[in-house]
Amino acid sequence: MLGEHVGSMTGTTQMKALPAVNGMPAAETMANTAGTLAGAEVQSMATYQATMRADGSWQGECPNSGIVMAADGVATFRATGVGSPTEDGGFVFKGVVYFETSAPSLSSLNGVAVVYDWTVDAEGGATWELFEWK
Repeated sequence: MLGEHVGSMTGTTQMKALPAVNGMPAAETMANTAGTLAGAEVQSMATYQATMRADGSWQGECPNSGIVMAADGVATFRATGVGSPTEDGGFVFKGVVYFETSAPSLSSLNGVAVVYDWTVDAEGGATWELFEWK
């Protein structure tokens, strides 16, 4: 069951092609976002990879290569998700992210599965909505 809305960030992305995986296209995305997380103002950066699956959907992961910076410290995160292209040339991914931090303002995220909605428009503008999974 979805719980509390714990974050909302917006920003930009840049993509680059990666070598195909088992004959399927793959891409890397670098994202820079800012907004709120667990009530704190934050900035975030991450690099994630995604590979197209046989049905045309994509499976991606951020293998502990995400950073969140708050005024009182930092957090790292790892995420996995599945998504698909949108009609306007963007992407939508949905998945789970796990944070690890010693920053007091973000400590409520430790040990919590956070469900996300990641949307990128055709120009690379991104929104990241995060909800606690109870």
